[in-house]
Amino acid sequence: MRDDGERAALEAGLSGTLVEGGHRLAARVYYADTDFSGVVYHARYLEFLERGRSDFLRLAGVHHTELAAGKHGEAIVWVVRRMEIDFVAPARIDDILTVDTRADSISGARIVMRQTLTRNEELLVRAKVEAAIIGASGRPRRFPREWIAAFMGPSAQD
Repeated sequence: MRDDGERAALEAGLSGTLVEGGHRLAARVYYADTDFSGVVYHARYLEFLERGRSDFLRLAGVHHTELAAGKHGEAIVWVVRRMEIDFVAPARIDDILTVDTRADSISGARIVMRQTLTRNEELLVRAKVEAAIIGASGRPRRFPREWIAAFMGPSAQD
């Protein structure tokens, strides 16, 4: 059985790293991600982008399990409201992709994130994702102030 330190180190490696202005995650393309030709199936790119956003949240201190448990007064969930995606070049089986995620803006209950998928610095996918947080009632919830600093940097609250 792993102790808490070993578990934290393992999880940290799985979650990528916070970088200046955002988050970076490495991900391998597996057979299950590809179509019959060995190229990543278009819908799977959304999953790579989701992993980048989820791990950015996790490392910024926003945990889905705590939100669902009502840590902020009521259960809160994230919803994707809008996504723009440009497929620039294909990824293939066994490629190592880099998922970069940056918070572009936060207003009220919404956040806009810009994401890229690259392979060895080559741009493969570019996306703009607008997400929101809603309470158990289904109504939008404002972003807690501490989240704004976590996603946009300390100067964003000024």
